[in-house]
Amino acid sequence: MAAGLRKRGRAGPATRAAGLCGQWLRRAWQERRLLLLEPRYTLLVAACLCLAEVGITFWVIHRVAYTEIDWKAYMAEVEGVINGTYDYTQLQGDTGPLVYPAGFVYIFMGLYYATDRGADIRMAQHIFAVLYLATLLLVFLIYHQTCKVPPFVFFFVCCASYRVHSIFVLRLFNDPVAMVLLFLSVNLLLAQRWSWGCCCFSLAVSVKMNVLLFAPGLLFLLLTKFGLRGALPKLGICAVLQVVLGLPFLLKNPVGYLSRSFDLGRQFLFRWTVNWRFLPEAVFLNRAFHLALLTAHLTVLLLFALCRWHRTGEGILSLLKDPSKRKVPPQPLTPNQIVSTLFTSNFIGICFSRSLHYQFYVWYFHTLPYLLWAAPARWLTHLLRLLVLGLIELSWNTYPSTSCSSAALHACHAVILLQLWLGPQPFPKTIPHSKKAH
Repeated sequence: MAAGLRKRGRAGPATRAAGLCGQWLRRAWQERRLLLLEPRYTLLVAACLCLAEVGITFWVIHRVAYTEIDWKAYMAEVEGVINGTYDYTQLQGDTGPLVYPAGFVYIFMGLYYATDRGADIRMAQHIFAVLYLATLLLVFLIYHQTCKVPPFVFFFVCCASYRVHSIFVLRLFNDPVAMVLLFLSVNLLLAQRWSWGCCCFSLAVSVKMNVLLFAPGLLFLLLTKFGLRGALPKLGICAVLQVVLGLPFLLKNPVGYLSRSFDLGRQFLFRWTVNWRFLPEAVFLNRAFHLALLTAHLTVLLLFALCRWHRTGEGILSLLKDPSKRKVPPQPLTPNQIVSTLFTSNFIGICFSRSLHYQFYVWYFHTLPYLLWAAPARWLTHLLRLLVLGLIELSWNTYPSTSCSSAALHACHAVILLQLWLGPQPFPKTIPHSKKAH
């Protein structure tokens, strides 16, 4: 009898857990009409989609032919380091010289050994499949915390994008590696782990320089939360990590390393551009055109910082002060303020990029639902937002790109940028407290 009581006692917690799970599932079924519309169901829908993605990704790997583009070049570049070459100007692969920072070298050196010196392509594909699922998990955690995007949109994020699956498991580009570290950084910032978040951000930059498009937003958040004095240690983490990772190459040829891995003036090939196909090639390659894009990029960033992100009624230079000494009492940054600032900063950079190649799609693909649904202008209906997503996907799947596909991509970018400017802002406008008259 006692044994029977003990057995029931042991089964109690499991029974209660099963009961709670059953109640939650029954409630979800009863509210099934809201299941795809209410952001509170993000984790449930995300779990189902991730399970589906396991099968989809496995099918893609085993049924769709792998296409060699840069993988052999990556392996040749890191093999040069393994063989003792630390001069960046001497490292190159089949597609040209090594142009990525040191973090790329270390990560792909690990992949070099894990894939039998790069020869086991199937193993590499499975590793990138895990990377893809990890990216989805981190993205869904971000959307769960912001609670802005209806879950039905995630079907388009997962199952509907052929190009993104291709970039991860059929092309094995380094862009997904940089972005998974970036999304990990965003999750750490949302958890208020600012030092660790800056560390992961710097790691992402060390894989590919495109992550610097998020840097203006991160700088704004650091200054908003900590002021200049408090932000400097966090910025120091980013800088020191870059020096530590690049130290073997900096000691050998510092100019060669910096000029190759952080080449801001790198010239892109017109035949690969996705966003400027409607221009004559001479204009695309013209330095004056590049300068105009940079000017527009910085101008729009400044306008967003002044008019949309900084809305306290004080001058922008007040961000340099210690938060406790500002006229407006500091408020904790909300998840939406953090995510909106970072994703908008990156998107502005995408809009004015000198060139977008097909693998660059992952730079902002997973941020598009947030940009479209988090704070939409009233005129941007669900149907119109889905149309924008569909046209963007179609533009990135048109190969080779055409004048029409490039123009459509710019039109969609313009719609998103306009609604980010006109829509409700995550930073509410606050007015400094006036001093009482004596």
